[in-house]
Amino acid sequence: MARRFGQKNHVKVDPLAYNTILLGEPKIGKTTLIRDVCEKLVGEDGYMFLEMEKEDGADAIEGIVYEQVKDWSTFKEIKDDIIENKTTDYKDLRVVVIDTYDGFIKLAEAESIRLSNKEYPDAKVKTIDAAWKGYQRGQEVALSLMLDSLWELKEVGVNFIVIGHVKTKEVTDVISEATYNTLTNDVAKAYFNGLKKKCHFLALAYNDRSIAKEKTGKKDFKGKEIVKGVVKGQERKIKFRDDLMVVDSGSRFADIVPEISFDADEFIKALTDAIKAEQSKSGKSFEETKKEQDQAREQREEEIAQMLKAEKEKKDLEAINEEIYQFIVDKKDDKTAILPILKALKEHGLTSPKDITDMSLAKDILKLTK
Repeated sequence: MARRFGQKNHVKVDPLAYNTILLGEPKIGKTTLIRDVCEKLVGEDGYMFLEMEKEDGADAIEGIVYEQVKDWSTFKEIKDDIIENKTTDYKDLRVVVIDTYDGFIKLAEAESIRLSNKEYPDAKVKTIDAAWKGYQRGQEVALSLMLDSLWELKEVGVNFIVIGHVKTKEVTDVISEATYNTLTNDVAKAYFNGLKKKCHFLALAYNDRSIAKEKTGKKDFKGKEIVKGVVKGQERKIKFRDDLMVVDSGSRFADIVPEISFDADEFIKALTDAIKAEQSKSGKSFEETKKEQDQAREQREEEIAQMLKAEKEKKDLEAINEEIYQFIVDKKDDKTAILPILKALKEHGLTSPKDITDMSLAKDILKLTK
């Protein structure tokens, strides 16, 4: 019978199940806010900040759970350790926070250059523009490295939040051809769009300043009174949607609140309310859906545990088989040493130790090398 494709989606009620980006002005408190959000939702064992390259924001935050990531190999080591030991050392880990995206990009670009030089040893390069024979291929590899790694973590139940910086950018309207300033990310367009299109929530933190015009008591060369703008007050805010497109923000959830105060509880409420509004279309209560999804997540965690166990057993078996094989190679001229091994392999219908698929048999034959 042919397989019938197509499945019905059910909105996940867990805010951390979604890919989230928080952009913000420097020193506005992005790291602290996301730390508070994570601790309120999953506790200190449920999150980990990855401080990329020379980002040192965690140094000034008491109690934050983080790791300093100085290069790509360090990131890969952390990622692989999380995946390999998800059901033991990281059983409660639900989200990693990339702090910041521009630092993550620098590490990925360095790795892209390294891989390019490995692939083309006779045409080594020093810049990302020249990597992989140019034409933006170096950047494409760097982006793939980042996204593939994040999705590897998602496969074992660890989602991500990305923190980034912003800058003011002049934009020209395609219809009116008028120019205006917008507050947006500070990384290359290809990197930002590559991540943005895969995220569910894009929030931007900024200082909402009230500015009044005041007379200076001075006059310009035409004798006109000089007036200057004076900041009378400011409030930190977060935008989730800006219909005027002056602030780069957005959400895949139609009912996201446009703006909130810069507050962890309000941030959580904004995400949760948007999710609830969409989930309500299912005809089930939020509590009923949450219970079903919690049970499904527990079942998925059990499946992941079995998968990781099987992978570990496979690696252990391959390591033992390789040790036996190497013993035979090293002792090829010592018939007395290798004959018992060859005999044992033949008794089980095998011609090479690399063909062993039973762990107990592999261990028994390994004993013959001692």
